[in-house]
Parts: sequence; structure tokens; C-alpha cells
Amino acid sequence: MAPEKNRLVYSIWSEEGRNINFSFPLHPLTNAPGQVGDILDVVLDALDREVHAMGATNGDVIQALAMALACRAAVMEGSVDANTALADDLAQEALAAARASLAADNMGHSDEKR
Repeated sequence: MAPEKNRLVYSIWSEEGRNINFSFPLHPLTNAPGQVGDILDVVLDALDREVHAMGATNGDVIQALAMALACRAAVMEGSVDANTALADDLAQEALAAARASLAADNMGHSDEKR
């Protein structure tokens, strides 16, 4: 979706058919905000396609994604401690933004379906 100043506005459909809108903070040193959204599209599309075919549970997907984040942080150049701290900070900010977006969305249209 569209990057705004220091934020990535992103929209998805829930499993129940509800549109969910997010406003994710971008790290100040983000090189290509639009590319962050493009990568997110690729990751979510691949997950939907592959996980559906496997019949995996959402809990298993979340666990694997957490492990993938740890792996990615470990293979990056630089200090593993700095990289994992960055990954942790970014994950916490994204999860906080998701909670805020969902809370705001639920206040506006609690049971709206597509």
C-alpha cells in the first residue's frame, strides 16, 4: 500500500472477510518505504498460498514467522546483538501499531463484513 511520512498505510482482508487497515511506523533509516510495502505483499501472498496448501494453523505460522525474523537478524551483517535488538524493536512497534489499528477499526465498525 501507500507509504506516508514515516508510516506505511496497509490494508488486508481478515479470514472473516473484514477489511483491516493498518498504519505501521517506519524506521527512520528506512531506505525505500514503498519497497517495504511491496515486500510485505510478497510475504503475505506467499504465506496465504503456501500455508493454505499445507493446512498449517495460524499459531504455527506466527511461530515460524518469529523464527524467520530471528534467522534474518542473525544472518545480517553487523552485530547479532544489534540486529536482534533492531528486529525486536521493529516487531514490537509493528505489533503495537496493529493493536492500535484494530482497536480503532473495532470502534468504528465492530461487525462489518465485506
